[in-house]
Amino acid sequence: MPKTAQPPQSQVVDDLTLVEAEEEHRALGEQIAHHDARYYRDDAPEIADAEYDGLRRRYEAIEARFPELRTADSLSERVGVAPSEKFAKVRHRVPMLSLGNAFTDGEVEEFVARIRRFLGLAADAPIAITAEPKIDGLSVSLRYEKGALITAATRGDGEEGEDVTANARTVADIPKRLVGADVPELIEVRGEVYMRHADFAAMNARQAEAGKPVFANPRNAAAGSLRQLDPAVTARRPLAFFAYTWGERSALPADTQSGVIAAFARWGLPTNPLTVRCENAAELIAHYHAIEAERATLGYDIDGVVYKVDDLALQQRLGFVARSPRWALAHKFPAERATTIVRAIEIQVGRTGALTPVAKLEPVTVGGVVVANATLHNEDEILRKDVRVGDTVEIQRAGDVIPQVVRVLSEKRPAEAAPFAFPTVCPVCESHAVRELNPRTGREDAVRRCTGGLICPAQAKERLKHFVSRNALDIDGLGDKQIEAFYADGLVRRPQDIFMLAARDRASLTKLKDREGYGETSAGNLFAAIEARRRVPLNRFIFALGIRHVGEGNAKLLARHFGSFEVLRAAAEAAAADIEARAEIDAIDGIGPAVADAVIQFFGEPHNRELLDALLLQVTPEPMEVTAADSPVAGKTVVFTGTLERMSRDEAKAMAERLGAKVAGSVSKKTDLVVAGPGAGSKLAKAREAGVEVIDEEAWLALVRQG
Repeated sequence: MPKTAQPPQSQVVDDLTLVEAEEEHRALGEQIAHHDARYYRDDAPEIADAEYDGLRRRYEAIEARFPELRTADSLSERVGVAPSEKFAKVRHRVPMLSLGNAFTDGEVEEFVARIRRFLGLAADAPIAITAEPKIDGLSVSLRYEKGALITAATRGDGEEGEDVTANARTVADIPKRLVGADVPELIEVRGEVYMRHADFAAMNARQAEAGKPVFANPRNAAAGSLRQLDPAVTARRPLAFFAYTWGERSALPADTQSGVIAAFARWGLPTNPLTVRCENAAELIAHYHAIEAERATLGYDIDGVVYKVDDLALQQRLGFVARSPRWALAHKFPAERATTIVRAIEIQVGRTGALTPVAKLEPVTVGGVVVANATLHNEDEILRKDVRVGDTVEIQRAGDVIPQVVRVLSEKRPAEAAPFAFPTVCPVCESHAVRELNPRTGREDAVRRCTGGLICPAQAKERLKHFVSRNALDIDGLGDKQIEAFYADGLVRRPQDIFMLAARDRASLTKLKDREGYGETSAGNLFAAIEARRRVPLNRFIFALGIRHVGEGNAKLLARHFGSFEVLRAAAEAAAADIEARAEIDAIDGIGPAVADAVIQFFGEPHNRELLDALLLQVTPEPMEVTAADSPVAGKTVVFTGTLERMSRDEAKAMAERLGAKVAGSVSKKTDLVVAGPGAGSKLAKAREAGVEVIDEEAWLALVRQG
């Protein structure tokens, strides 16, 4: 993008051409993926919740305007933060998902209208929805069997969390046994561990008096307290708990959200008294503003209000999108702001070579948290806001994160403050840093990238960190610090080197156990953890490779579609010259052209093929687990076409995926079944021509009921 032009996000989405939209969609996807990694993998977020949500809203608006750009990574499937290596892991039988966000009353009205449209209800039809405070704490899942607390786990990455059972047993609000005639044989109660303001202040006073570090805010204090290695420390911390939902269960005591929460209270679980049942959007919004007015007097932190469709049967019909339920929404409170001074602007180099500017701030307290850094995103953002070293700036945050610079207070600018000169060489390896020109748009990319590639230590290290991260190979004991140290000492420079560490250690005079921070046990544990990951689910392996545009969601789609890494690799290599092979990748529902291009380019690059050959001598990718394996459509590729009369297209797609089927957007030789409704056109004709089985909606419903 030329420096004189406005950044893409200044343009109204409706005014974008398809080419412009595809380019901005790609750039936003990279930004979102970067910030997901910083938040979930590195525990070092760079932007405020409000700005992150703004990126997602822009991304979603572009996809709404151009549906062909939607992919499995739309707004990302990641949930929560990866489990720590310090704790044993617990796999959630029912994933702990995050919620979609709203920031205006209008978005809440649209949420309710969208539910009515999805369910085919009249615009004025009443629909019961609960509203409850959104507690700012640490999400946990409590597993009760025959009423007894068996396991407690954190959210983790949504599919796998940390085992904090011993610590949870010390929390007074968490009952060790549920009481009541209707307590199920099995139920996972989910809620939030938090800390009240008064307890937080008293604890910090004790910490300060003892000369120990104080906590930044109640949320950090609650999370840190529950995740102590010594349960005795947790027992001394004033933790509280609210229950608000559930996971796996053998039965439920009611058929409504509010009814189940009422049962929780009967069983001895603490529930929030500000939870109400509303009949329309106006009542939801009124309750939101009432809670907002009371926020300062509640005695604990909340960051919004959560809405949930009350009828559980309707929740089931509404189902889920990639990262959140359709039947729930978090209505967030506005971000908090403060002013401070920019002391320096530093450049960080990421895994893909992106140069990201970060403002180093005069530390300032915003909402009770001291912040000292703010992301400036890219070269154009600095130019647009004209941020200079020495400037007084307004910053914004929402949650315990690195904030964004909202604006410069130009009237306070020092006379000597000069415009920031963005570097044209990489600050790490001194290679050229360029903004690539998109041949289709004639625009420069918003991000300047180091051209050093594998010779750039920053990129190499970030790629290794990504490879071993919790949502990729997930190697216990091999985190960012270890990668940094091993890379500096030449022990690990490529992914395959990780799996040769033990052999090299045996042959070396300098043993790992003798390094600072290690010993016989910790070195042995690391080697065992590496050995345990020689066989890894295919989707994790694909994600670990760090292919551009291939996040966890797209990795899962590719893994489910191709089944094995060999088949995926052969198809991707063939797709560079074979139209039919390319068409197969394009036909995967959720895989857009940018993803297909990235996959084909990755496997077409000679040095990537060499790396894969070496890596596959050490690691064996295995088929990922397929849900609903006993269903009659598990593993089949299904295409829906025409008008469905008993359910919406979204409902049908969600149903098929729940039952383990793969939903494709077009008919190919890989298609097993076409479900055709009235008005079916070219897809139906192509299916008949190819001899693919075709059934109507009634036959589809009869088929899936067999499972």
